Amino acid sequence: MTANTTAASAPGAKVPPPIRARDRDTVINALRAGVVPRLGLQHIQVGRRREIEALLADVGRVADGGASMRFVVGEYGAGKTFFLFLVRQLALAKNLVVLQADLAPDRRLHATGGQARLLYAELARNLATRTAPDGGALRNVLERFVAQAIEDARREGRGTEAQIRARLVDLQEQVGGYDFATVVAAYAAAHEAGDETRQANALRWLRGEYTTRTEARQDLGVRSVIDDANIYDSLKLLARFVRLSGYAGLFVCLDELVNLYKLQSAQARNQNYEQVLRILNDVLQGTVEGLGFVLGGTPEFMLDTRRGLYSYEALQSRLAGNTFATDGLVDLSGPVVRLQNLTPEEMLVLLERLRTVFAAGDPARHLVPDEALGAFLEHYRARVGDAYFRTPRNTVKAFVDLLAVLEQNPGADWRERLGVLAVAEDRGAADELAIPGGSEGPGGEAGTGDELARLRL
Repeated sequence: MTANTTAASAPGAKVPPPIRARDRDTVINALRAGVVPRLGLQHIQVGRRREIEALLADVGRVADGGASMRFVVGEYGAGKTFFLFLVRQLALAKNLVVLQADLAPDRRLHATGGQARLLYAELARNLATRTAPDGGALRNVLERFVAQAIEDARREGRGTEAQIRARLVDLQEQVGGYDFATVVAAYAAAHEAGDETRQANALRWLRGEYTTRTEARQDLGVRSVIDDANIYDSLKLLARFVRLSGYAGLFVCLDELVNLYKLQSAQARNQNYEQVLRILNDVLQGTVEGLGFVLGGTPEFMLDTRRGLYSYEALQSRLAGNTFATDGLVDLSGPVVRLQNLTPEEMLVLLERLRTVFAAGDPARHLVPDEALGAFLEHYRARVGDAYFRTPRNTVKAFVDLLAVLEQNPGADWRERLGVLAVAEDRGAADELAIPGGSEGPGGEAGTGDELARLRL
């Protein structure tokens, strides 16, 4: 069934530009699976203007050599991951290098069994730049640094190796900076000599993939590796290095921080929260340059005084909201950004954009008329109440499923399909078991679980 909208057929109506088939398919397939697409975000972005402006100011601050840290808080399905992906695109547009990863049982900010190193390795693998937005751009950053050093050496009439060493002096003054600079210099020398093996070894070290100091010393002549104990120091070094390479700074996006909340071991949680506090203190005190963080989590992860960030007094005092921001007033200057609910008008615009994506930007191919959008929202609201404003993921998924059926069955009536709409509550990961925090090998965190346990009937 094809339905042209009144707005599209009106004289002088502005016709939206066509949408690439790749973007269309990526957006539709991702939304039907309940995940965020990596492409085509601009086609479905709706609302959250003030929150986006606040994060855009953070991106600009980092690009100017400052630092920032934000906690993006929202319910499951409220759009946290989408928001973080949008911020990622804004950072890339400002010539920042972006690292992105999800926390998981085997990836944390602090650990003693390799989980923190695995988080750093995941971030390094996903390193993206404006010209390589899909990740894997660490080699590109190194190549750019080497190319600039060679050009400067020729202009100043000095040797390339001496020029590279001079550019790396700033790194050597930082914690762990001497070995970091040595590895970068080794990559540059191997690049000049055409030694692919040594270049690969340097990349392995910079990605945090060496697990023993002995192997690193044999391959690169350094006495340290990136491990659980120094991932934050390594991120600060990387931030300085990308600025030396001609980029504006480094922006780190971490999602699914609820995995820290789920740790059974109180000691393990507190040690991760201490790492969060260390980063936050550095940012607030202005002791880091060109480095930004944005972390996504649920309200429980933030506000729970027994297991969440608020269970750590120092963090609670720093993250507490502005007591004057009441009666509909908001304050987005603090470290916490709480995603506001979408308004009914914004939900309607979102459905319009989804319909446009399905039609690849061609109003003549719209599968439902304008009246279907309002009818869908009213029907859905009657089923789930106002929750669809707070967590639009299920609403989006249901509407995309409806359009998919209408596209594949041209004779189907959208009114009849609404009558068979089944609505499931979006529970996210609320029922997942807690992640064990002990048994991480020698020096681990075993035997430090909570005194209380939750019971669900």
